[in-house]
Amino acid sequence: MHAGETLTQIWAALFRPSALAELAVLVACVLLAWGLVRLLRRRTPSGVWLGKRAIDGALFPLLALLLVVVARMALAKVMPIGLLRLAVPILASLAIIRTLARVLSEAFPQSAAVRAFARTLSWLVWLGMVLWITDLLPMLIDSMEEVKWRIGGSTISLLAILQGALTALVALLSVLWLSTLIEARLMRASRVNLSVRKIAANATRALLMVVGTLVALSAAGIPLTALSVLGGAIGVGIGLGLQKLAANYVSGFVILAERSLRIGDTVKVDGFEGRITDITTRYTVVRALNGRESLVPNEMMITQRVENATLADPRVALSTTVQVAYGTDLDRLLPKLTEAVHAVPRVLADPPSGVLLSNFAADGLELTIVFWIGDIENGTGGVRSDVNLAVLRCLNGQGVEIPYPQRVVRQA
Repeated sequence: MHAGETLTQIWAALFRPSALAELAVLVACVLLAWGLVRLLRRRTPSGVWLGKRAIDGALFPLLALLLVVVARMALAKVMPIGLLRLAVPILASLAIIRTLARVLSEAFPQSAAVRAFARTLSWLVWLGMVLWITDLLPMLIDSMEEVKWRIGGSTISLLAILQGALTALVALLSVLWLSTLIEARLMRASRVNLSVRKIAANATRALLMVVGTLVALSAAGIPLTALSVLGGAIGVGIGLGLQKLAANYVSGFVILAERSLRIGDTVKVDGFEGRITDITTRYTVVRALNGRESLVPNEMMITQRVENATLADPRVALSTTVQVAYGTDLDRLLPKLTEAVHAVPRVLADPPSGVLLSNFAADGLELTIVFWIGDIENGTGGVRSDVNLAVLRCLNGQGVEIPYPQRVVRQA
């Protein structure tokens, strides 16, 4: 069949009386696929198959393609097929594009470079579809087969290079998809400690990426025996310039394995205090109460002194001070202050709060109020303010005076 004959046949099929029937069948298949995906979205979380919207995942074009293929096979027995013949490669291309886009977005959700790479692949898929419909693809394949290079003792054609790259790409995307699914399943296992789930997800992704790389290299025609030289070069590189990077990766697994630092702990490292929000294989994310985030290398979390306020016990003691006038009946006042502090919502009843006479100051009796909270990740400024207000209301209610500094100036 010569180039252009397929387009001529498709154009002629659009003006046949059966074209309206094919159009109705095509619309019915698309609507049925859309309805099935909408029904599944109510019971299944979004992901590679379903996406964020009904037509955003890979399942919608795949279902539509399956229904169109079945309808085409059924209608081919009673009428000439034209429109459905054109719909099959279009839906197949859309299914490939949606799958590529969803896999890459799930594996690298915030990478602009990956999004640009996905758009490039989409354009290449659409270009291949157009070449296939117009019967230009066989001619292009023959032309690429004639372009050859002689490397060493073997001859490699342009077609072989492209086929190897395509096979390697499919292998890597499959591994990324599988690792993303496993990681999502592990992170949903709420009964297991979050740090344990994190180390299992990181180890699984690293293992699958190694396997996927080996499979991709083998599929591309690169012998695995050549990796021995590459492995030696990588070993030298790690020993010379990549030792810090390797140390951070090893430290990340050590932190997650021994659970000395966990996601959710409040820590202070290198003068920066905040809550650990994520532990990756290379760095730990510490988020301060003011919203600033610090990316701390994992090696620093092991080799330097780290203050963990919630390692053994999430409860933290805070204190505030107040002065009352000399002559105040402390035996009656201290229980009232303790009761007022316990009434503050974030203050824990166990351990109990306490009010201590800490100092005989120049202007009055200094009282230190010690109280405990169990949610330091929510900050200390708000609860300290609530305690101070409760103390002030209690002192006002008891008629206790808060003394002001007094100075006597004498003239000679």
